[in-house]
Amino acid sequence: MHGYLSSKEAFTAQINYFSKFFRVTAIDFIGFGKSAPLTKPFSVSDYAEWTNEAFSLLGIEQPHIIAHSFGCRVAVKMAARDNAVFDKILLTGPAGVILKRGFSYRVRVGAYRFVKKFAPKFAEKRFGSAEYRTLSPVMKESYKKIVNEDLREAARKIGNEVLIVEGKEDTTTPLSEAEAYLACFSRGRLRTMDGGHFAFAEYPVLFNLIAEEFLI
Repeated sequence: MHGYLSSKEAFTAQINYFSKFFRVTAIDFIGFGKSAPLTKPFSVSDYAEWTNEAFSLLGIEQPHIIAHSFGCRVAVKMAARDNAVFDKILLTGPAGVILKRGFSYRVRVGAYRFVKKFAPKFAEKRFGSAEYRTLSPVMKESYKKIVNEDLREAARKIGNEVLIVEGKEDTTTPLSEAEAYLACFSRGRLRTMDGGHFAFAEYPVLFNLIAEEFLI
C-alpha cells in the first residue's frame, strides 16, 4: 500500500522478490497511479472503505500487508476497525501521528488563514508544502482531511503483530513519530535501517530481508 502521490510501482523490488513466496497484490489507491481520479475529497476512512471493497473484489482475505507512509494511515484505519482484515502488518515510514507543533508552525497557519480571507488564490499558491501546491482542488481538500487526523487512538485498537521499519535519515516521518506509533501497538516492534523516507526502495535487499524474517 503506497504513499501519497506515489503508486504501486514504488514497491517494484518488493513485488518481484515476494512473488517467489506469496501471491502479491499491489494496488493504486483511487486518485493515484493508474486508478481513477477522485471526484470528491476522501478522508482516511474513505480510503479504508475503498480498499476494503477492492480486497473483496480481488478475493483478498487476511493478507500480510506492507504499507508505506500514507498507506500506513489506511492500513491502521482498516485494522483498527477489524483486526481480522490483515494477518501481519509491516509499516515503513509510517504517517499518521501528529506530534506537538511548534510556534513557527502556528504562525504559518495563522498567516495563511489571515491572507486567505483577502487573497485566497495567493494564499493557496504561497502557503503549504510543495506537495500540497501541486494538487488539484479536490485533492487539496482530501489532503487536509488526511494530514489533520492523528491515528494513535486507532493504533491502540490493533492486536495484530506490527513491525515498523524506519529509515534512519527519514525527515518526512522521523523516528520520533515511529516511536509514538510503536507505543500504541500492543504487539509492535521497531527496526531501523539506512535510508530516508523511501528506505525500502533505496536499500531493497536489506528491507526485503527484514520483511521476509517478519512475514515468513
